[in-house]
Amino acid sequence: MSGDATEQTYLLPRQVYDRQLSAAQHNADVESLISTHVSKEERLLATTTIGERLPYNDYTTIDWPHDLVKDSFRARAVRSQPGIRGSLMSVWDSGQGWVAAALSGVLTACVAFCIDVSEATAADLREDCAAWHMWTNDYWRAFGIFAGFAIAFAIISASLTMLTKSTLPTAAPGHGDKELKGGTQGGTGKSLYLAASSGIPEIKTILSGFVIPHFLDLKVLVVKAVGAVFAVGSGMCLGKEGPLVHISTCVAYLVGSLLPKYKDNGRKMREFLSAGCAAGISVAFGAPIGGVLFSYEEVSTYFPRKVLWRAFLCSLVAAVVLRALSPTGTGKLVLFETNYGTTYSSIHYLVFVLLGVAGGLFGGVFCKANFLWSKTFRKYPIIKEHPVFEVFLIVLATTLLQYPNPMTREPGDTIIKHLLTDCRNAGNSWVCQQEAQANHPKFIGWLVHGTLVKLLLIIVTFGCKVPLGIIIPALDAGAFFGRLVGQWITTISPGIFAMVGAASFLAGISRMSISLCVIMFELTGELEYIVPHMVAILMSKWVAEALEKDGAYDLAQSVLGHPFLDADRAMNLVQRSQDLVSRIIPPKQTMEEITVNVPKDNKVSKGILDEKLEKLKARGIMDAGLVLVQDGMLQGYIAEGELDFGLNDLGQQWDATARIRLLGNSEDGDLDFSMFVDRTPLTLCATAPMEYLVEMFGKLGLRYLCVIEEGSGKLIGVVIKKRLVLYLEGLKE
Repeated sequence: MSGDATEQTYLLPRQVYDRQLSAAQHNADVESLISTHVSKEERLLATTTIGERLPYNDYTTIDWPHDLVKDSFRARAVRSQPGIRGSLMSVWDSGQGWVAAALSGVLTACVAFCIDVSEATAADLREDCAAWHMWTNDYWRAFGIFAGFAIAFAIISASLTMLTKSTLPTAAPGHGDKELKGGTQGGTGKSLYLAASSGIPEIKTILSGFVIPHFLDLKVLVVKAVGAVFAVGSGMCLGKEGPLVHISTCVAYLVGSLLPKYKDNGRKMREFLSAGCAAGISVAFGAPIGGVLFSYEEVSTYFPRKVLWRAFLCSLVAAVVLRALSPTGTGKLVLFETNYGTTYSSIHYLVFVLLGVAGGLFGGVFCKANFLWSKTFRKYPIIKEHPVFEVFLIVLATTLLQYPNPMTREPGDTIIKHLLTDCRNAGNSWVCQQEAQANHPKFIGWLVHGTLVKLLLIIVTFGCKVPLGIIIPALDAGAFFGRLVGQWITTISPGIFAMVGAASFLAGISRMSISLCVIMFELTGELEYIVPHMVAILMSKWVAEALEKDGAYDLAQSVLGHPFLDADRAMNLVQRSQDLVSRIIPPKQTMEEITVNVPKDNKVSKGILDEKLEKLKARGIMDAGLVLVQDGMLQGYIAEGELDFGLNDLGQQWDATARIRLLGNSEDGDLDFSMFVDRTPLTLCATAPMEYLVEMFGKLGLRYLCVIEEGSGKLIGVVIKKRLVLYLEGLKE
């Protein structure tokens, strides 16, 4: 045989050669597949103990510690490049966040300018703008035209919102987890209209580390902007400031997606989104400092100092550009500029306290009533299945209730401007003409009517399926009440009490404090009245929280079912419960389903993993995973997303009897999943206080935490973030 050999003869037997060629080809295919699904930065982690990750699936939790290490590897790779090119790339890496923040501010201001101009035009069409030709001088005909435009604009806004309908899975404990929350099972799904309402509850959820798909896409931005124009133009009891926060966050997301530093890292993207959403309040109220504080106090979960400075830049640039564009035509940022020319005395603190108490009562009643409205009226099939019909009913009621009052038929920002008027400087305004009369019970009646109507309409409007904000309506109601109180206090301008009342009512609804105080200063330019604002806001917050612990945005999260972890409130709950960590570990059945006993050769058959994956999917949680143990000792953790990719993409050519490597060093021909395994999962003893677990999830941003037995150190449970949220919901109930 050797004598018959030629240059074409194989050095190895043909079968062996074909098998090696096939293995090499398979390895090349696997490498190609991984490279298309896993980012370049993530591939750097393949050889580390924390493993590499796929992009996060929809509605799952991000892993904050993992993304921190991932960014460190990326930064070291950039800075290690030699020469001038390396130095330039390092400079760009350090400065691109500032450039992106400035660009986000510019684009947000441009969008806000278009919304402001369009919304004012729509409102003028509806209300017989005096600068234009009047529709009619007849009251009933004018009412018909007013109602017609209001209904048409509202239906257009709601119909546009319907274009952003999305179906999302619900977070559920899964099979065997019924002890946490009523036995709810996963995978049933729920509908979410991405452009509806303010978007602030969803943004809070995203910034806390959850993934809501498509919520910040360009389509949602366009629908939100156009829908907000028609919604505000309809005269409904809403404002555009909430939608502008959502829009500014969309802009930041789209800008950040152009940069791999942010696009491929969930943690870095959320830092940038926190900076970007500050521009929303900046352009809504001309309040750049208030915007930064709003992002810090009300929206963000993680807000380090570098985010503070980038939020400051983004908010500043947005304010500068909007002032240059001047949508109001005044060239000023201050929307409700006042100059009362008087100061208050010590006796007036009693009035400011009274306004704070009233604002707290208003906010507490609103929060309870709106939550009850959402849980009852909006559950009727005709309302739940036909959201546009609900909007029609609300705008019809709004028109009937607001049109008779010459003050409430005006746009929300115009109402505030009139109620904050100082009659010593603007005696020709309609408000001042009414107050100039010796006896003006009709005007007092309009103020009472305005306060009550605003409370009623805010309750039924907030949460309907149009882009809307709650800040302007709350300011309107507080300004009505404050002006009403000022009718009996003649020593200083009643506009001062309207201003303080507006802040107190908004504080009662939203529970904002420092940011609201600064926003009111920037809105009015009245630095003299910072202390009265602080008194009223603090009193309002105390009274409102005595009636209802959660503010409007927190309750909206509960209604929508978003898995948001508020670390401070969670700590208050567990401190009262006195539970240990063992209380929250999954039951035995669940642990058997998610535990893989890895043999000493570190390989497991594909059939076993296929079966485990099917059970994970049946639970419907989406961001669960499998824990790997040897002799009861924890060895690692592999998430459901990576396991699914490995079995159904990488391993699709392998049969169920194939052996998959989960631990140890890979060898030629292995179907290797070890690069997806986190071999350094954090652990906590089962007998530790529940406060430890809440603190670790809240401060570290964990995706999961493994629980071990006291003494032996053996694994007995694993807790994911969604399970903790469900446990906390049970404590609330």
